[in-house]
Amino acid sequence: MPWLTYNIISAIGVPVLMAVAWAMSGFRRPLPGRVIWGSLAIQFVVALLLFIFPAGRSAFVRLNDLVFAVMSCAGEGSRFLFGRLALPPGARSATGEESLGFFLVFQALPTIVFFSSLMSALYYVGFMPWLIRQFARMFVRLMRISGAEALAASSNIFVGIESATAIRPYLANMTRSELATLLTAGMATIASSVLGFYSVILRPTFPMIAGHLVSASLLSAPAAVLMAKLAVPETEKPLTLGREAKPCYQRESSLIEAVINGAMAGLKLVGGIIAMLLAFLGIVALFDLVISATGGMLNAAFGWTFEWSLRNLLGYAFRPLTFVIGVPAEDVAAISRIIGERTIVTEMTAYQDLASLLASDALAHPGRSALLAVYALCGFAHVASLAIFAGGTAALAPERIKDISSVGPRALAAAILACLLTACVAGIFHTPGTESILLGAQAN
Repeated sequence: MPWLTYNIISAIGVPVLMAVAWAMSGFRRPLPGRVIWGSLAIQFVVALLLFIFPAGRSAFVRLNDLVFAVMSCAGEGSRFLFGRLALPPGARSATGEESLGFFLVFQALPTIVFFSSLMSALYYVGFMPWLIRQFARMFVRLMRISGAEALAASSNIFVGIESATAIRPYLANMTRSELATLLTAGMATIASSVLGFYSVILRPTFPMIAGHLVSASLLSAPAAVLMAKLAVPETEKPLTLGREAKPCYQRESSLIEAVINGAMAGLKLVGGIIAMLLAFLGIVALFDLVISATGGMLNAAFGWTFEWSLRNLLGYAFRPLTFVIGVPAEDVAAISRIIGERTIVTEMTAYQDLASLLASDALAHPGRSALLAVYALCGFAHVASLAIFAGGTAALAPERIKDISSVGPRALAAAILACLLTACVAGIFHTPGTESILLGAQAN
């Protein structure tokens, strides 16, 4: 099938995904026209600059190189602490020692501590608050949403659950639709602290991964607002509608304190990730044991040969959506499986499985399929994240627990759709002529 046909499918996928989100609201009217056109305009302009214009592609390459240059600094600490265990596969130390292979704990997770500390320092010097306000101002003007939810969405481009603290004074009076936007934006984006983590996992098979993760975060914020407003329409009048909201930040007393606090927060995040992976991978294995035993009896009774597992079942459920975002038909089964598993075992495991698919040449169209998968997976859109974001927000505004709980499941579904929407946008502007630049490796 010609590449242009896949691009057309991706274009068709945009209204299809929007219709799914609208269906969750019961097809309530009127449709948020300003949000729809404003969100799509932001996404299309960003994608157009990155994928089509030579200057944008050149900036994309420089951005990718910058992220990996910063990551090389992050590796100094882990190499000092863990020695050969911290060396990526194929690398050698200054003394000639060879890498022992890939170890998630020693090579990828330490980057979270470094990036968390770096972001804390950038907050202290005022750069991050300024940058977030610029995005929030753009969201308010183009999408005509409230300043509070615009601030939350723009914050989530760079940070995670802590973004809710920036709008803490507004939480008590936010509408249900605003709360849905807050949760959706949190789950549809990734924090900068884990960007390096994903980059380490995929860099050997996807050299331009860092640049794509940054662009995916930029696309996902307006996509999250769009899907949240379709799934949980605004029926009230937000207090900060159409005007900017002032962020609430607790500034440390010194730059050194900011770096220390950021490092401690990153270490807590690493501990949480380790605990979550241990728990969820074990629980999924237990589910698979039960499903496999039950499915084995059905196979024996009806003569089926189906491989029963939770990942396979979710993979089948996500096949229509995976096809509609523009993934080539030959790769739909493999990509839908990792998109489906993300909802239960987090995007960390899904990115590792994507890296394995690329390393084993298991994809018929690795260029397009892997690119769309990277965008579709770029978000905290999974069950564990819903508990984290809903629980964290409820802790800041305990009087809103009932509303947060009621919009939470729809916010998770909207976040999944928002991630798929960013993949659609990437699929629209993907061409064979840009693959060598945007992937950093030869693909078909």
